[in-house]
Amino acid sequence: MSNARKHARFLARAAFTTVGLVALMAAAAPAQAKVLAKVNGVEITDEDLALAMEDLGPGIPRQLQGKARDSYVVDFLIDEQLVVQKAQADKLAETPDFAKKMAYLRDKALMETLLGNVAKEAATDAAIKATYDEAAKNQKPETEYHAHHILVPTEDEAKKALARVKGGEDFAKVAGEVSKDPGSKGGDLGWFTKDRMVPEFGEAASKLKPGELSEPVKTQFGWHIIKLDETRPKTFPPLTEVKDQVARYVVQKAQSELVMKLRDGAKIERTDQPADAAKDDKAAASAAKPAAKK
Repeated sequence: MSNARKHARFLARAAFTTVGLVALMAAAAPAQAKVLAKVNGVEITDEDLALAMEDLGPGIPRQLQGKARDSYVVDFLIDEQLVVQKAQADKLAETPDFAKKMAYLRDKALMETLLGNVAKEAATDAAIKATYDEAAKNQKPETEYHAHHILVPTEDEAKKALARVKGGEDFAKVAGEVSKDPGSKGGDLGWFTKDRMVPEFGEAASKLKPGELSEPVKTQFGWHIIKLDETRPKTFPPLTEVKDQVARYVVQKAQSELVMKLRDGAKIERTDQPADAAKDDKAAASAAKPAAKK
């Protein structure tokens, strides 16, 4: 497919995006903006490019990087401007449908701007560390287990596998020959906590001492022979490993609390559903507030 056709398809998917409206309403570029292209005299600047990059995001082909990525988006903006100019010539900006879309996208842009400001104010290093420290403090002591297992369909097969291991054969070798679990090489399950396994398996593994073998254990997957290798206390991951996740939580919490505060202070009337359903919605929203503050 030619680049022109790719850009045409990409343009069609992105019609009426915030970037499209920015291009439609743009005044003369500020003096400091770098002009990257002109379309019938209308300038496309590096500021337009930055806005398009932010707006299009994942829609840009991943294989494009650096200057190739910039060039692709500039081509998109050129095509967009051509379509915008045609739309203006057809006086589409004067139609009621366009006015409605403008109003909707203006509201959306305002919402995203405010929530973006909330995110910037909330996700400070101090707030992230305080949230992390609170989560680390509240983590309950827990044991992690490292184990191997053999999974077979019947109890009889499990007993035969257990007899082979007790007779001196290597556990991983027997597992490789008879186990029906394709996800564990040589039966190795790695490290896990009790609650990550089905109840029967987790209970049996937690009762073993390192080096011990279980008797056949039945679960929904079949019959298991478990060999516990070692145990250790579960440690909380360092902040450097989970900082992004903590930051997202801090941001989402701040944004959610703002929305709920605004809801509490607003008069909201819904006419799209029965009164009882509206009450249920309000109750559900109220119930969600304590969860957001955890």
